Amino acid sequence: MTGQGRIRIDLFTTLDGVAQAPGGPEEDPSGGFPYGGWQAPLFDETVGREVGRAIDEIDALLLGRRTYDIFAGYWPQHETGEDGEIGVKFGAVPKYVASRGEPDLSWRGSERIGADLAADIAAIRARHRLTAVIGSVDLVHTLLAHELYDELCLWVYPVVLGQGKKVFPDGAAPANLRLTSAPVVGESGAVLLRYAPVDLEPRTGSF
Repeated sequence: MTGQGRIRIDLFTTLDGVAQAPGGPEEDPSGGFPYGGWQAPLFDETVGREVGRAIDEIDALLLGRRTYDIFAGYWPQHETGEDGEIGVKFGAVPKYVASRGEPDLSWRGSERIGADLAADIAAIRARHRLTAVIGSVDLVHTLLAHELYDELCLWVYPVVLGQGKKVFPDGAAPANLRLTSAPVVGESGAVLLRYAPVDLEPRTGSF
């Protein structure tokens, strides 16, 4: 995907591709998901450092409604202390919320989008150098299906859950991707993989 600015998707995922509710039990219990918070016990120094570096780079956020509500309920109260740098950053940058409803946008710098997502993404690209999509799995499905992104960054953990919302669920649009940099490995065994979309249909063959 080309354009003035870049859209980067940042996700924590399991080996079997589950990206639902890594941070806590109440994050997204939809579908009766019983493993909310699966990533929290495995967070390590390398992951923390790389996540902090990635957040430093951004100048806007693009979030789904559920993730926005979680962030808006937490980060405005955490602009000091251990999480202060991230809280200040998230508070300062513009926040675009993809929603067909009427979300509470009281967190400063928040704006609803979604009536025409492709047009909205184009406008965001024109305004910002690097916009991060964090979590927001349902929104990510749409961005991936329509190639409305430039980079997919996956922290893949050595965990198999067997259920939950996946990055690429059954029925996902076929796509080719290319690895854009060497993997980074954390002390927990989590591996950071960075991919960019390739404008080619997957091909088949035989050995």
